Amino acid sequence: MKPVAFQIKDIQVFQRPVTLRLPFRFGAATVTACPQAFVKVTLSIEGVEWQGASAELMVPKWFDKSPQRTQDDNFDQLRLCVLKAKDAYLAEGSAQSAYGLSESATQIVIDQMLAQGHPRLVGQFGPALLDKAIADAVLRSQNQSWVSGISLGLLGDPWSGSLKLHTANSVWLRHTVGLADRLTDAEPLTALEDGLPNSLTQAIEAYGLKYFKLKVGGNLEADLERLAKIEAVLSKVQDYKVTLDGNETFQNVESLSVFVHALTKHEATQRLLERTLLIEQPLPRAIALEDKIPSMPLNIPVILDESDDHPDVLAKGLALGYRGISSKACKGIYRSLHSASLVQKTPHCLLSGEDLTCQAGLGVQQDTLLATSLGVQHIERNGHHYVKGFGIAPLNESNDFARAHADLYTGSSAGVHLNVQQGQIHIASLHQTGFGHQAWPDWQSLDPISIQAN
Repeated sequence: MKPVAFQIKDIQVFQRPVTLRLPFRFGAATVTACPQAFVKVTLSIEGVEWQGASAELMVPKWFDKSPQRTQDDNFDQLRLCVLKAKDAYLAEGSAQSAYGLSESATQIVIDQMLAQGHPRLVGQFGPALLDKAIADAVLRSQNQSWVSGISLGLLGDPWSGSLKLHTANSVWLRHTVGLADRLTDAEPLTALEDGLPNSLTQAIEAYGLKYFKLKVGGNLEADLERLAKIEAVLSKVQDYKVTLDGNETFQNVESLSVFVHALTKHEATQRLLERTLLIEQPLPRAIALEDKIPSMPLNIPVILDESDDHPDVLAKGLALGYRGISSKACKGIYRSLHSASLVQKTPHCLLSGEDLTCQAGLGVQQDTLLATSLGVQHIERNGHHYVKGFGIAPLNESNDFARAHADLYTGSSAGVHLNVQQGQIHIASLHQTGFGHQAWPDWQSLDPISIQAN
């Protein structure tokens, strides 16, 4: 089929405050609250109007980790990018394909954000939201699901036609262990009891977890001590696997090598290393592609995440010894498709599924569908852990999603929340018309995005 041409009739951008039930510490940041962005687009396709939607949490200290900027500054950076993306896409007016529009409008937004001193990763955020919503509307117009629609070439991108795509009914959930997370119930409570797990041991018991993502902080002694404590908990889980996330905290290749080799010197951390699937973005993006990555003990792959702010990042990384890259919808659906095309052609290269604390509803559904369609078999999910269900969303919204996606959600005294069973989430209901959702946000409950918003 030909790519779907369309006219943009309307773009609306909204936000909703999100309060975390547990403090989420990664790198040098501790996050307790942040807004979630929502986009609703209306396209005219052959004289008929179609709507699409997307959502993404505006997480601070990930897109821009500059110590000179506060978390509130980070929120406003991302709000600004969403507003600039809205203007740029509306200015284009019409497009011969969703991908063609993305190519032209995204570069305009990135250039504008760079000119104001913002990192490229920030500049990708707004276009990524717009692209998801537009893809949603395009797929609905042709009565196609995500996998069937992109395989038919409806978005017009150059990769989908040759990709090996998957229609998974379930995926392993990889549980995040943040730097401030309680490991056992013997540690002091960091939140009120609310019916959901508030320690690693409770999460394992409640969800039957097998996969884990462990945050490390770049402080050798502190990391070794905490990882040994985590191993003591995980040792009770049969055949567990972990990934290690550096979040750009290692200052150079040498400090990374010292850290990994130090893990081999202690029995507990050596056992953990033997179950480590990958090490994610250990070096700051400013230097990550300057030096060759040395071989790790046990041939553990090192992959890129925050560095993914140019189309050629993975190709450059592979030449330096990196062995893969993350899929995150907040970096853009076309970035994931492009990365998957390289991964599928490169031996011993991997695409991992990582999280931006995707929230219940549009955020977690579209991100999960994107990654699993590209072959990801275990995916980091932590929005359900750090936030209680649908947060302050009205009951009609959470109930709509629970009815439309009864395999993905369940209800309890904690409200509607992700249904994790034996370490997996079930996603068959995402393979319907549109991009991963049959329910919609309660638009009336959302606030318009503005830079002055609190």
